[in-house]
Parts: sequence; C-alpha cells; structure tokens
Amino acid sequence: MSAVTHQAPAMLRLHASDNVVVSTRIVEKGEKVEGVVTNARIMRGHKMAATAIAKGQPIRKFGQIIGFAKSDIAAGDWVHEHNVEMGELAHDYAFAQGAKQELLLPEDKRATFQGFRRANGKVGTRNYIGIMTSVNCSATVAAHIAREVEKQGLLDPYPNIDGVIALTQDNGCVIDYRGVIFDTFKRTAWGYATNPNMGGVMMVGLGCEGFQIPRFKEAYKVEENDLFRTMTIQETGGTRKTVDKGLEYVKEMLASVNNVKRETCLASDLVVALQCGGSDGYSGITANPALGAAVDLLVEQGGTAILSETPEIYGAEHLLTRRAATREVGEKLVGIIKWWEDYTRRNNMEMNNNPSPGNKLGGLTTILEKSLGAAAKGGTTTMRAVYNYAEPVTSKGFVFMDTPGYDPVGATGQVAGGANVMCFTTGRGSAYGNKPCPSIKLATNTPIYNQMIEDMDINCGDVIEGVSLADKGKQIFDLILKTASGHKTKSEALGYGENEYVPWYIGAVM
Repeated sequence: MSAVTHQAPAMLRLHASDNVVVSTRIVEKGEKVEGVVTNARIMRGHKMAATAIAKGQPIRKFGQIIGFAKSDIAAGDWVHEHNVEMGELAHDYAFAQGAKQELLLPEDKRATFQGFRRANGKVGTRNYIGIMTSVNCSATVAAHIAREVEKQGLLDPYPNIDGVIALTQDNGCVIDYRGVIFDTFKRTAWGYATNPNMGGVMMVGLGCEGFQIPRFKEAYKVEENDLFRTMTIQETGGTRKTVDKGLEYVKEMLASVNNVKRETCLASDLVVALQCGGSDGYSGITANPALGAAVDLLVEQGGTAILSETPEIYGAEHLLTRRAATREVGEKLVGIIKWWEDYTRRNNMEMNNNPSPGNKLGGLTTILEKSLGAAAKGGTTTMRAVYNYAEPVTSKGFVFMDTPGYDPVGATGQVAGGANVMCFTTGRGSAYGNKPCPSIKLATNTPIYNQMIEDMDINCGDVIEGVSLADKGKQIFDLILKTASGHKTKSEALGYGENEYVPWYIGAVM
C-alpha cells in the first residue's frame, strides 16, 4: 500500500448534490472554508451548511436525504440535531434493478489461508472448546468449569486448542417452548455449537428451566458423542459434582479437539461478519466504505459477507433492495423493516432513538445519516439472500441478516449463522471482541486509532489524507486472511469474547 498522504481539506463535500460538508478538524467560528465563513465552531466529523437551507427543505449528505431543516439554516451554520429533524421520507425500492452477476475468480487464482477443515466441509479459523448454558441458573457452574480448566493447565499439552470459553446467557427460563424466544435461542445455541470455530461443546443446564436440553437435542436430532456433551446440575447432584463432571468431560474431549491441523483453504471458505459500533461522522467516509471494498474482494473470491443491524440500515434499505438478487429477496428485507417499525412503536420507541449519544457527539444527527454510512460496509455487489436472526447462512456472496443494532446481540446472531471472522468498524472507540470468532477492529479516524492503539487493528483515518479506499480495502482483506490463518487480533490479545455472547430475546419474558 502506498504510504503517500496529503493534508486533508478542512471540509469534505461527499457528493455534488450535498448541501452540507463534513469537517476533518475543529473549524473555529469565523474561518472561511469552502468559500463560506463559519457561523459557529464546527467539531471534527460534524456538518456545516454549504449553502442556505430553508425550513422544511431536505438536508443532503452522500447524495441522499438525511433529514429536514427544523428552521431556516444559513450558509456556515453548524448542522446537527438542534436544527435537523427526521421528517417523512418515501423510498423507491426499485427491487433487483441493480442486481448483477459477479464474475468469480477461478479456484486456482483465489487467495488462500490456513484453516481447520471440519468433517462437514466447513472451515474454522479457530479451535475452541465451548461450555454453553441452557439457562442463567447454570452460568456460574459453566464459568467455574472453564476457569478450573485454565487453573489446572489442562490445555497446556494441546497446542492446537485455542482455549475453553464459557458462553453464558441471562435467560432460558419462563419462556414458552412453542414461542419466539425458544425458537430464536434454539437457533442461536445450535449455531454456536456447530460454528466451525468450535472443536468441542458441552451444554450445562439446571434441569427445571423452560429451555429444556432434551427438547433442544430432539429438535436437531443430535446425540451425545466425544465432542458434544450435556448435563444438568440437578441430575448430577449439585454445583461441585457438576463442575467435577464437566472437567471429566473436557478431559475426554481434549485429544479429539486437538487432533486437527491447519491446512490450505480457499478464501471462498470465509464467512465474514460485518459490524460497526461507536460510529461517528467519519464512519461512512473511511472505515465503512473501506470495509465495503474488502467485501467486494471477498465476494470476487467466492466468499461470504454478512451485513446486519437492521435499525442501522433503516433509511438506506432502498440502496440494498436495488441490489437484491430477486424481487423476493428485496421484499423480505422491506418486510423486516416494517416489523421493526411496529416493534419499536409497540415499545413506545422510534427508529430515530438510534443514533446513540456517543454517535451524536461524533457528528451523526439522524438514523438516516447513520444508516447510509453503515450500509457502506456491504460493498457494491448483489445481495444474494436475507436471513432471520441466527439462521444458518448457506448462500455465497453478500447477504443480510436481521439483527438489532446493539453490537453484542447483532454479532451473536452472525456467529450463530456461521461467521468465522468478524470485521468491526468504530469511530468513538468500541471495546469489543468475540469468541469463538476473531474480531478485527477498524478505526474510522486517526486520533481514536492512536488513542486506543492497543484495541485497534487497522487505522482507516488515513483515507481522509489520501489513501484510496481500494488500497485500504486490500489492507483489510489481507488482514482477514492473516487472521483466519491464526494471527491474533488486538481484542483476542486483550481477552475479549466470553461476555459478548448475548442472544436476542424478542418475545415476552414471564
């Protein structure tokens, strides 16, 4: 990658039709930029009116509408939530009109990485033993087992095992086994148990909970074997006996889990989860479109990328429906959007409750603006399929999965769907990692990269200074391959991953 950069202009105009520009530094009141004298101090990542905007007129950024003027806005004014509102917006979905047939590289031309090929043909990038729970009541026991494995050094003779992780959750009881919570959690738990980054799994329950392990096993026609074990505290005889039995089960798994070696695999075996958190005014300018460029490279290689966080594509869904492979795929996405509108309405909320306070401090004003930037993570290729939360992702190419915008919940759904690597963009500095799926952190701006350099894997802030999106996308893609081959990410080095397992509980908790 070229290291040549230049001094960024004080303001960026992102599209010829935009009536706002974005600050790349603190611009003081009275400065003349873009031929306009500023009427207020404009913070980095925030917007300034490039021309006068009358009350009720649309605010345009990225060539799209991000809101409407609450009052008359003069050229040079700071443009933010004090003078911008959502308003009503109707989109032309143009279903599948922009779909195209991508040309895939032949197999002998594709990039490779060193992965763990599983018996079912899937490829892992890590090799963990997971201790999962069917209910919150067994969370402490699961954690005790995992810590005891570490304390006793049981993994020391087994270098091919990346670790043992306790994946606990805060529900599992007082739920209807015929209801949406049960079905969603069942998919999530099974998705984690069968994620290719898992070498062995043990599920621990209490025994009397609503999420019954026998029903779970029956649903997926699974029987116990040396790599999948289950038990309950009540049947085993209490906490101490369950911890002891759990340790016995782990010891029995070790040799089999360790009996794998990394081998050369094609980039088409990668399933990459796309996440963003702590977004700012640069997210849609630097890290997100750079990740989108990496996604386009991945799709060309025959790989899969999962865009999610439905509330954070709200207002930008028309850009995705145009890219849908078929009208049915596009309509499924619109149906999910309408479900979210009803879901938030029933809970006395609105879709514009997102952006968060941190997003707003970083320069984002409305969910429309945030979504236009977030959708850029998906690149430019055809959207091949739309999945419900935690459904197994079977399509190749660029796909969408319905999840909340809350990062741990959204990422949990993607990993349950089969993701074996994750890319996570952040402008404010999200502290996040995932197990069993390694998470690559991409900083949207240079100051946050420098400030949190122990957490950030790549700085995308230099896009502002002249590094091309294509070059930055190639850098991200290369790190995806390196990470898939075993290179530890910053979040892995810091020990993130267990607490970030957060299944989505959609229905009523009784």
